[in-house]
Amino acid sequence: MARRAESAQSAAPSRRERVAAFRLGLTAESRAALFLIAKGYRIAARRWKTPLGEIDIVARRRRTLVFVEVKARGRSTDAAEAVTGRGKRRIIAAAELWLARKPEDAERDIRFDVMLVTPGRLPKHIVNAFDATR
Repeated sequence: MARRAESAQSAAPSRRERVAAFRLGLTAESRAALFLIAKGYRIAARRWKTPLGEIDIVARRRRTLVFVEVKARGRSTDAAEAVTGRGKRRIIAAAELWLARKPEDAERDIRFDVMLVTPGRLPKHIVNAFDATR
């Protein structure tokens, strides 16, 4: 039993690893936001937190409101696999709260995109990556 507790503790990320992951996430979100701006989007919010979850980027372009999940990994396939069903449900719930709090956006077309960020490459923008049907 002591071994199990010991191995569980060693499996937990250290403070240094958590800080590094946090910084990587911030950098990836900044790269993704700049990429979206270059494509003609206006950033409405970054790291929008709710009790239901967080939306990495909320952006507008013409009549479309886009909720963007940003995933940073060493390879784009790893980043794509990191977008889970649970994560999608969290983003959808947070997006519903956004729309409830900002009724002027409810008239827009709504979309859920994913940005895959990998070292040394432009972010990969997956338009309409998933929909709100949980």
